[in-house]
Amino acid sequence: MYLLGFNLGRLTGFMVSFLDHTPYREVAVMHLKVVCQTALNNIRRRGLPRNEHNGVVQEETWSTRFCSKKAKKVKFVSNEDKTTSEINPETHEVTIPAPVSRGKWTNKERVLIFSSRGVNFRTRHLMQDLRTLMPHSKADTKMDRKDKLFVINEVCEMKNCNKCLFFEAKKKQDLYLWISNSPHGPSAKFLVQNIHTLAELKMTGNCLKGSRPLLSFDPKFDKEPHYALLKELFIQTFSTPRYHPKSQPFVDHVLTFTIADNRIWFRNYQIIEEDASLVEIGPRFVLNLIKIFQGSFGGPTLFENEHFQSPNMHRRQLRLAAAAKVREKQMVKELQKMKRTEAKEDVTKDVTADVFLTPADEKPVQIETQPPQTIAVKKKQKAFKRQRMQMARR
Repeated sequence: MYLLGFNLGRLTGFMVSFLDHTPYREVAVMHLKVVCQTALNNIRRRGLPRNEHNGVVQEETWSTRFCSKKAKKVKFVSNEDKTTSEINPETHEVTIPAPVSRGKWTNKERVLIFSSRGVNFRTRHLMQDLRTLMPHSKADTKMDRKDKLFVINEVCEMKNCNKCLFFEAKKKQDLYLWISNSPHGPSAKFLVQNIHTLAELKMTGNCLKGSRPLLSFDPKFDKEPHYALLKELFIQTFSTPRYHPKSQPFVDHVLTFTIADNRIWFRNYQIIEEDASLVEIGPRFVLNLIKIFQGSFGGPTLFENEHFQSPNMHRRQLRLAAAAKVREKQMVKELQKMKRTEAKEDVTKDVTADVFLTPADEKPVQIETQPPQTIAVKKKQKAFKRQRMQMARR
């Protein structure tokens, strides 16, 4: 580093002496500024070694080694006749600014995002979208169904994560989301509904990958205690820590949490720089709260949603409604059939038809005890055709 600073000083002195005799002085000055700025950026990225002074270990920086004094001012002479004091110092001074130090990463929030076995493609795409939006997240393999939920705390400890988003699939059609503060709690269980991923929506909004989001919450989150707890849990889970190594120092999108119909609606919007308008990016989904537990993935129940209806009960009601509809159709058909038969009987029965009916004389019933006599049929003796022809010849 000393060698690099010494070479940079020699290069500056050589360029100053050379600029006095060149006609393209302004172009060379601009080139010198670019070279100096590039060298400074390289020194900032590489860092400087540490040294000891009076038994105390101190970390050297560019400002302590090279910029401990006031920033240097370089003066250039345009003509040989004029001295340095005659030239206006304000127009020919190049000030090299001190480097801007990057802050320290203190918020060590890490979120583990994974799922159980049996999830469909839509859930996998949703998890991938959340990992893209959250640079402080980590991934893991799917958890077996036979494992208990308490095992997730050990997985978070091995992954060095203190927050967890666990997607639990049941019956290959129901999706539940656990948001937990590992390992001491609290944790919340939601039913995930109306999932729409980034690839499915194809919205016009876009944001920088790794940028830090703004979190916008509905005013209802501050009115009830269980919503206030969920708000703090969402803030610690979805907000990107400042100065995170994988994050970008930009704020260009907003994550909104809105309460409507006793559900929490999640949306992601881009912030337009020109007029500060919002354009949706995605993904979007709805969280239906089930329970809030004191511990991580279990423990005493702090809150239970009385408006929640399980998917099994909802499907049962749909089946009962469909069966009642079928029975109603069958009853309507039977009533229509009975009405048709009654109408036919009324038409076929004629009241005036009895006028032309005459009662017949009733004959006594005779019972024959003997079979009837056979009648002998006498056949005519008719000659054959040949005999008739012979008789005709005679």
